[in-house]
Amino acid sequence: MMNSLFDLFGPRERSPAVIAAVQHLALESESGRGAVFTKPGVVAAILDLSGYTEDKPLHESRALEPSFGGGDFLLAMVERLLCSWKGGGHKPVDALSGLSNSIRAVELHHGSFACTQDKLVSRLIGAGISEGDARKICSRWLICDDFLLTNLSGEFDFVIGNPPYVRQERIPAALLTEYRARFSTLYDRADLYVPFFERALDLLAEGGVLGFICANRWLKNRYGKPLREKIARSFRLTYFLDMEGVDAFHSEVIAYPAITVIQRNSGIARHGARTRVAVSSALADGDLTSIVSDLRRVDIKGDSVSEMDLTDGGAPWLFNGTSDLALLRKLEREWPTLEEAGCKVGIGVATGCDRVYIRDFDSLPVEPARKLPLVMGRDLIDGEIHWHGKGVLNPFEPDGSLADLGMYPRFAAYLESHRDAISGRNVAKRNAVGWYRTIDKIHPDLVSQPKLLVPDIKGKSTFVVDEGHYYPHHNLYFILPGSWDIRALQTVMRSSVTLMMVASYCTRMAGGFLRFQAQYLRRIRLPRWQDVDAELRRELISVATMSDQESVDRPVFRLYGLSVQESGIAGQVATYAQVSLKSRRSEK
Repeated sequence: MMNSLFDLFGPRERSPAVIAAVQHLALESESGRGAVFTKPGVVAAILDLSGYTEDKPLHESRALEPSFGGGDFLLAMVERLLCSWKGGGHKPVDALSGLSNSIRAVELHHGSFACTQDKLVSRLIGAGISEGDARKICSRWLICDDFLLTNLSGEFDFVIGNPPYVRQERIPAALLTEYRARFSTLYDRADLYVPFFERALDLLAEGGVLGFICANRWLKNRYGKPLREKIARSFRLTYFLDMEGVDAFHSEVIAYPAITVIQRNSGIARHGARTRVAVSSALADGDLTSIVSDLRRVDIKGDSVSEMDLTDGGAPWLFNGTSDLALLRKLEREWPTLEEAGCKVGIGVATGCDRVYIRDFDSLPVEPARKLPLVMGRDLIDGEIHWHGKGVLNPFEPDGSLADLGMYPRFAAYLESHRDAISGRNVAKRNAVGWYRTIDKIHPDLVSQPKLLVPDIKGKSTFVVDEGHYYPHHNLYFILPGSWDIRALQTVMRSSVTLMMVASYCTRMAGGFLRFQAQYLRRIRLPRWQDVDAELRRELISVATMSDQESVDRPVFRLYGLSVQESGIAGQVATYAQVSLKSRRSEK
C-alpha cells in the first residue's frame, strides 16, 4: 500500500514542482487529461455488477468515485442512493446527517468539478433537500484534487468509475516521479489508469467491490503484471465483460475497453473463486442489460456467460473460449518458445528525431559508412518489400562504439547543422558526449542478415522476408531465423496457429487491429528445426508465399500434430482475428 502520510497535511505541503504539475493537469483539455465519458447503459451495467443497487441500504455503505468528470457515474450513484434512502422511509430533513458519509468523489479538472457540483446540488434539491443542506452535503462529498495524491480517510465498500487514460509521456516529469514513488504498479510503460486501480484497491474494505471500465491492455500487457499479481494475492476478479466493438463512450477511443469488477477477498464468495466472463461476441447476440442479468444469475444458463479460473500470479489473463484456451495450453506444454527454438525477436531503430536521421538514402550528405538503407512499414506491400529509398544515419561502428566525428567530416557537418534538434532529445540530454547517438543502438550487421519483418499494428498476419538488404525502422519488428530456413519460418508465422497464439495474448487497437509486438511474438511456440523431417521441411518452404490460407495451414497443422478438431479451432480463431476477413464478411 502506498505511503500517504504527507497527504494528511494537504495539497499546500506538496513540492512546488508537484503543485505546478497538478495545476497543469487540472487545466488540461478533455483529451489532454484522458477524460472519456461513459454512456448511461454502461454505467448502469457496472453499478449492477458491482452490487450498488437500490434494494440495498446504500446510505449505510461508503462509495467512492475517483475521477467523476461530467458526473456520468456519480449522478447515477446518487440517484440510486436517493431511491434507496427514500425507500427506507427516510426524510429529506435528515439527509445531511444520514447521507454525508455515503459518498466521496474526486475530480481534478476545475471546470468539470464546478459543472458537476451544480448538477448535483440541483438533483438534491429536486429530492426535497433544502438548498443549504444540499450544498453542505456536496461540500462533504466532493473533493477537487488529484485522486492519486489526495487524503481519503477510511475504507470504502464500493469504488466505481472510469479512470483517466493518460500515457506516461503526457504526465509532467515531477508528477510522474511522485507517482512512481507511491505506486508499485506504475511499471514499465503503464498508463495512468493502472495506479488508479492500485489506490482504489487499497481503499477497499473487506469484501468491498471495485467496478471500473477502462482500456483492457493491462490484462495481458507486460506493464500490467504487477497489478495482476496484486489482484491475484488479495482480491478476486468476479466479473469480466469484454467491450470490444461496443460503443461504450460518448467519444471514440483508440483502445478497446473492458468492464472489470474486483472484490477484496472475504472468505467464501457468492459464486466461488471463479471469474464470470462475457466476451464481446455475446454482446453481438444480446443487449448489455440481458448479459448483465446472465452474469448475475446464481446458475449459468445459455452461451453468453462462462466461468473460468485465471492464471495465478502476473501471467496474462486470457478469456478465450474453453476449447481455444485448451488448445493454446497444449501448444505451450508441448513446444518451446520462438527464442528457445533458436530464433531471435527484435525491434527496429528509434532515432528520437526521424526528420533529421531519416532521409532519402542517396541524398543523405554523409560518408557511406554512416548511413544504412532503411525499410519501413509502408514498404511492405502484398507480402513483399517495395523499398521507397529511405536511409537512416548510423552513428555506431560495428563494434558498438560511437563513431568518431573527427574521422567523418561530412557526417559531423550534417549533425552540426541540425544540432539544436538532435541535442534537444532526452537521450542527448542524458549523454552530452554522445549527443548524436540514436535512442536505440544500431547494429550495422543486421542489414545483411536474412530476417522476417513484422509490422506492429496490422489487421492481418503479415510476415515479409528481407533476404539481407535493409535495416528495420521502429514501426517494424524482426525475427532472425536461427537454424530455421527463413521461408519455412515464414510459412509457420503466416499460419492460423501463429495468428491464434498472437491474437490470444495481444491487446487489440480500436477497429480490431492486432499488435504484433515483441512481447507477443516471444510467446509463439515453435518446434526446433532439427526435429522437422525432410519432407515436411520441403512442403513448408514451398508454400511460404502462397495466398491461399489452407495451403499455408496444411503443413503447419501437421508440424504441430493437430487433430482435425484442433485445426478447425485454430482456423476459426485466426479467421475471426483478422480485420480484413471480418470486413469482407460484413460486406456480403
